[in-house]
Amino acid sequence: MNILLIGSGGREHALAWKIDQSPLVDLVQSTPGNPGMNVIGPCFDVAVDDIDNLIKLTLQVEPDLVVIGPEAPLALGLADILRARGFDVFGPSRLAAQLESSKAFSKGRMKAYGIPTAAYGEFTTPSLAKAFLRTMEAPYVLKADGLAAGKGVVIADSLEQADAEVDDMLSGKFGEASATLIIEEFMQGEEASIFVITDGQGAVYLPAAQDHKRVGDGDTGPNTGGMGAYAPAPVVTQAVMDRIKAEIVEPMLAGMAADGMPYQGVLYVGVMVTNEGPKVVEFNARFGDPECQVLMKGLAGDIVPAILASATGGLLGNEDAFESLLELERFDPTATVVLANSGYPGSYVQGSVINGMVEANNLPGVTVFQAGTDRDSEGALVAMGGRVLNVTASGSTLEEAISRAYAGVDRIDWPEGFCRRDIGWRALKPD
Repeated sequence: MNILLIGSGGREHALAWKIDQSPLVDLVQSTPGNPGMNVIGPCFDVAVDDIDNLIKLTLQVEPDLVVIGPEAPLALGLADILRARGFDVFGPSRLAAQLESSKAFSKGRMKAYGIPTAAYGEFTTPSLAKAFLRTMEAPYVLKADGLAAGKGVVIADSLEQADAEVDDMLSGKFGEASATLIIEEFMQGEEASIFVITDGQGAVYLPAAQDHKRVGDGDTGPNTGGMGAYAPAPVVTQAVMDRIKAEIVEPMLAGMAADGMPYQGVLYVGVMVTNEGPKVVEFNARFGDPECQVLMKGLAGDIVPAILASATGGLLGNEDAFESLLELERFDPTATVVLANSGYPGSYVQGSVINGMVEANNLPGVTVFQAGTDRDSEGALVAMGGRVLNVTASGSTLEEAISRAYAGVDRIDWPEGFCRRDIGWRALKPD
């Protein structure tokens, strides 16, 4: 097959790397891609939100399957447009993608389908939002309704901080994304990331992962798009996974289908494992970043048949066959460490040179996925984004995987970069 992959981040590099290994695939083309993806196959210079030119490009390259990586083109309805043109697409419709593009929509679906989640309120007026805060106890969770590049969630420790965030968010801190504000109760527990490949009816579950959202060691500092991840996450026992399937995923897929919005693609379920059981933190309409890097690196089998079945149907009743192709029982413990640009998630300088990539990639079990990278006029690899590299490693144990990932980090020569040094700490902490 000829695959067209849309996106340019570490998630998309990992997808391209994994898809390219499939015996079903001859060519992986990407847009806009990055220097790491360009080694796998040709990259085109079309942005992920340039819908008109994405349509033109798809018509030109005539792929057998389009894989949409990031959330922005899904929210803009690219999957619908390409399906109407006759292409097979891995990714949900615009209506279904509202599970990520609108927190208010997502919370409304959970309420309608009886899915466990945090109590919440929805606001566009600061005075009403602040009145609602006074019915709650600290800490307070405030979320921009729309897409905010993984940064639209603020956890305020005091009422004064929460009031200030209400004013900031409703006055445009995240642009149109925070024109509507969701305020939730704070859930106590441990978070995990669940990924389900589905055609709207059947569902294949990948190993549970755990992301590290805060910028600093010990889960301190502001939220980011993710500073590292690992899988499998021990907090998701088989009993917890069974409840996630029965109480969250199955009701959501059935409800969306009944309401005329069948969900095709990968469904991300961010769960909080509480004393009362798993509750939904959020849904996303695509693979998590950096969890995708961990999953693609750790999976032993071929992911393409499941992706293709998601796009074309046929998963229902055949989940065991696709799980067998994925070889889930052979999933290797895997960890990824994000190397970010100094200043992230705030402002940062672009253009610093990165060395040591070859040395890192040559270490046992290590693969470095590129995210915010480019080549300068002299061909040197340079940092252009906030999260720049995903140093990813597998091992026979999670301890070995984490050790290998940090060995890879230490081989990379990039003085402007930084990382957390405690990825996987929850899994490694003494009982």
